[in-house]
Amino acid sequence: MEKTKPKKMRKLKDFSDGNKKTRLTLMTISIICGFILWYLITLIPSINTFLASPVQVWRAMLSEIAADGRYFKDISISLQRVLIGFGLAFVCSIPVAFLMGWYPKVRNLVEPWIQFFRTIPPIALIPLVILAMGLGEAPKYTIIFIAAFLIMVVTIYQGIKEVDKTLVKAAYTFGATDKDLFVDIMIPASFPFILVGARQGIAASLTTLIAAELTGTIFGLGARIQGAQQFMDTSIVLLGIITIGIIGFVMDKILLLIEKKLTKWK
Repeated sequence: MEKTKPKKMRKLKDFSDGNKKTRLTLMTISIICGFILWYLITLIPSINTFLASPVQVWRAMLSEIAADGRYFKDISISLQRVLIGFGLAFVCSIPVAFLMGWYPKVRNLVEPWIQFFRTIPPIALIPLVILAMGLGEAPKYTIIFIAAFLIMVVTIYQGIKEVDKTLVKAAYTFGATDKDLFVDIMIPASFPFILVGARQGIAASLTTLIAAELTGTIFGLGARIQGAQQFMDTSIVLLGIITIGIIGFVMDKILLLIEKKLTKWK
């Protein structure tokens, strides 16, 4: 009788980030390949008319820095707008999300408006914001605030809803008060979702930056992109886009590092 070969055990799928050195190597290769592909595509004259090459973007950055240092001024102004709008949204979204998760009446009153405004692009609110606040810095902060607040409050609220009910029941069994339950269970359990919400909020803030700078300004990365677009200066347009992407990438990595440091107990 023929013997059947024992089935080979399947290797457990690895969902970790993997080896740090390997990860950095692959990321570097990916970035280099992306730039090479970009350069090769722009060698086609018809494409180069609307897509500047990496060399052209590099030269544009050097000329911007050498001329009057506007490049760094645009970065600092835009970064200030993003951080203020995001910071205010972060501070406001946490208590609203906890109130929605803790009190059903508050949830029923607030959730319909959250879901309603979440479907409206922030750019659609620009005319109303300008009429209400004028053309200063306040409307820019407001547009960024709205975009970041809505996405963070929903994310944090979902995290509160996903708290293990077994922990809640066990706490009540041992005589925990509502205060104990809130401080010792709800906050720690939802903390990872707060950090995920922060990452999504900073991304929303950066993607809304150009829309926010439509409210009348001559400085900022969004304003520079819009001005360059009028003169078909694609190198400056791409420089602004790439700069916003790099800022977002760095800030996301910073928040990811904070998340890993503060959630080692998970």
